[in-house]
Amino acid sequence: MGITAPKGVILYGEPGTGKTLLAKAVAHSTSATFLRATGSDLVQKSSGEGARLVRDLFKMAKECAPCIVFLDEIDAVGTKRFDTSSRGEQEVQRTLLELLNQLDGFESRGDVKIIMATNRIDSLDPALIRPGRIDRKIELPKPDEKTKMKILSIHTSGMTLAKDVKFEKIVSKEREISGADCRAICTEAGMLALRAHRKVVCMDDFDRAIKNIIYSKKFGVMEEFYM
Repeated sequence: MGITAPKGVILYGEPGTGKTLLAKAVAHSTSATFLRATGSDLVQKSSGEGARLVRDLFKMAKECAPCIVFLDEIDAVGTKRFDTSSRGEQEVQRTLLELLNQLDGFESRGDVKIIMATNRIDSLDPALIRPGRIDRKIELPKPDEKTKMKILSIHTSGMTLAKDVKFEKIVSKEREISGADCRAICTEAGMLALRAHRKVVCMDDFDRAIKNIIYSKKFGVMEEFYM
């Protein structure tokens, strides 16, 4: 068609919606080399160390091309730039500048594609997510009821469930849960049955698990406080 393929994509959405999980699926299904790094990995104390890590990462990617580079929690290093006298903030900004150069600088990066993930796309520097560096922005919303029921069925496939367990009731009790919450509820329900020395997980276990998971999310209570 006479056009160049998109160079990169950014996945954004609330925590627990499956951004990292989607990147894992890409890694599993592709024959290309897959490299993963987090934004916090690129934040270093020593001056110039973060920029060197970025150069080394893209150098390795070029040598292993075709390659996909996955940068998780990119907001740790890619936030909007501002004037600052803090040496730590200046070092983060130098790392960001090197990342911008590697994404769309003077030299071609070859057959290297980029996937980024963030919970806070509004805080990212516009230069980082402009077309030419990141060509696609994909939002991962919270799952709908049908998807939640599918997630629950996947994570309970190895459980022995009582006849009174109905996924419709679980989904209707809390409509704002994410995919990660669904998995946590299944795990917690299994743990509650285990503590009660039962091999069968019943609906009461799921009810208590929902209360525990949602309560810990809303109030930041550690698990030990509600066991």
